[in-house]
Amino acid sequence: MGHRNVVVRGFTAPDVPKVTIDVQEIQTINSLLVANVHVAPGPDMLDRQTHNLKEDLTISVTSAVTASKRTWPKGTLPDVFRVSLAVVGEVAEWPFDEYRSGPITAELLSGTGNVRLAATVTLVDRILAWDIDVNRVDEADLLSPYQVYAARSPSTVAFGVVVLGVLIALAVFAMFVAVQTVRDRRPFQPPMTTWYAAMLFAVMPLRTALPDAPPFGSWIDITIVLWVIVVLVISMGLYISCWWRHLRLQPVTAAAPDAPVGDR
Repeated sequence: MGHRNVVVRGFTAPDVPKVTIDVQEIQTINSLLVANVHVAPGPDMLDRQTHNLKEDLTISVTSAVTASKRTWPKGTLPDVFRVSLAVVGEVAEWPFDEYRSGPITAELLSGTGNVRLAATVTLVDRILAWDIDVNRVDEADLLSPYQVYAARSPSTVAFGVVVLGVLIALAVFAMFVAVQTVRDRRPFQPPMTTWYAAMLFAVMPLRTALPDAPPFGSWIDITIVLWVIVVLVISMGLYISCWWRHLRLQPVTAAAPDAPVGDR
């Protein structure tokens, strides 16, 4: 389930229904914030014998222009349902991308007349690798909508930077070994050609190992990954040229004819 961090809690009252918005993930490519919504009805909303709803109950969760609505009929109990709320951010700025939602509201409506009910709204953060901050649009109003702000945690940013540093180091080491061998500073070692191939095939696994890897074609592909591949291929070409130069076939000399028997 991940870590549980209560980011913000609404006003509390013993007899009012409670709405918990449990943030589960951020889909950066789709610009969506996914959350589970749980509604706990107040005691006055339940039948004392069946402990089910006395009247129909409807919840509407809204963020900017998107809205999710769910209705539970009389005689049932609310279950957990998932909503997707729109967020605004720029995934191309990975790993320093930040996202914010529009005003988030959660309204409870009771009965066929859709009578609005007062409710305690709690937002819970279960997202790993993200720092979530939630504020009210109007801090002075306890019924004011919420706004979610999300940024990658420093540890996630550091991990991504380290992986990119490893990619750059692979290219630097490969070019250094190739240049030193071409200049005859070090002898040619045939097994090293497989080392170059291994480094070349390690690029894409490292690229996909980036946390919440950005889509292909982002700035890291243009400025880092592409040039790492180019440098590795050039280094491999230089090293193969050393193979061509150092391991030339020796000319085959004709064998001396056998001496006549009388000369032995």
